[in-house]
Amino acid sequence: VQLRASGGRSVQAGDSLSLSCVGSGRWFSSYGVGWFRQAPGKDREFLAAIKWSGDSPLYADSVKDRFTISRDNAKNAVFLQMNSLKPEDTALYYCGRGYGTTPARYSYWGQGTQVTVSS
Repeated sequence: VQLRASGGRSVQAGDSLSLSCVGSGRWFSSYGVGWFRQAPGKDREFLAAIKWSGDSPLYADSVKDRFTISRDNAKNAVFLQMNSLKPEDTALYYCGRGYGTTPARYSYWGQGTQVTVSS
């Protein structure tokens, strides 16, 4: 099982950014995928998760009005659209295989992609 997160870069406050998580193998369309982030010195923070079917997306309260999770099983990909970015969104963003709001609900993780938001 491999997951690769990409799309992170440096942006200005108020900008939008889309992250991608691509999974290898046939398992992808049968599992949920979630996004988390981790800033230096902080715990890994749940952002959003989506079931294998695309149903029942979960969002953290802190991002639910700005971030949107979606998936394309034909491309083995899950996306995180982030709008109105703030400096406090700066972190390393990870995708994981699973579904839920805690890291313990995820069995595999990608390597992370850095998002830096400047004011």
